[in-house]
Amino acid sequence: MSKPALYYATLSPPSRAVLLTAKAIGLDLELRPINLLKGEHLTPEFLKLNPQHTIPTLIDGEATIIDSHAICAYLVEKYGQEQQQLYPKDLVKRANVDARLHLDSGHLFARLRFLYEPILYYGSTDCSIDKIAYIQKCWEILEGFLKDDPYLCGSDLTIADFCAVATVTSVNDAAPIDEFKFPKLQAWLKRLAELPYYQEVNGDGAEELKAIFKTKLAENRGK
Repeated sequence: MSKPALYYATLSPPSRAVLLTAKAIGLDLELRPINLLKGEHLTPEFLKLNPQHTIPTLIDGEATIIDSHAICAYLVEKYGQEQQQLYPKDLVKRANVDARLHLDSGHLFARLRFLYEPILYYGSTDCSIDKIAYIQKCWEILEGFLKDDPYLCGSDLTIADFCAVATVTSVNDAAPIDEFKFPKLQAWLKRLAELPYYQEVNGDGAEELKAIFKTKLAENRGK
């Protein structure tokens, strides 16, 4: 049986969320890197595979699955029989995980993209206070969910934590997290960073993305 194949980019927070999930369940993936900055996700071959041209994209046998949140859930369902707490079968618990996944896709990552994409791809110099503040409003939301629990959905680590941490750690230089206002959020970040696979799978890629963002912003402002 062939391994599931993942089209991914280490710069991509959603890709790193899937890689965190795969590590957590002990799943070996066939990794197929895509260079986003060179537009490899926009080639005719990739568009045929995924008309939405998003990274990551998973190929598992005859199945093609797009969207990192859907991929994470799929991998736990199919391959993570011993780690079901990552995406629980209990209806209420699963609904809460789904809600946090939507928080990532609809708020966290959407706001990161609103700031990053014009600068990385279109020569923008807009790194305004308004855009930064818009991201930082999410820190208040996360702090609220972490007020009484170590993870976003309670006492257990879930794929919602993986998706959110990949986004947060990719933008927390541009949108700093005040450790006095958001101590629970800071503690959560430290807790995730203690996972044995965290730095290799997420930390390095997040730092690389933030460095590229700073470089591109400086280049754009120098033109």
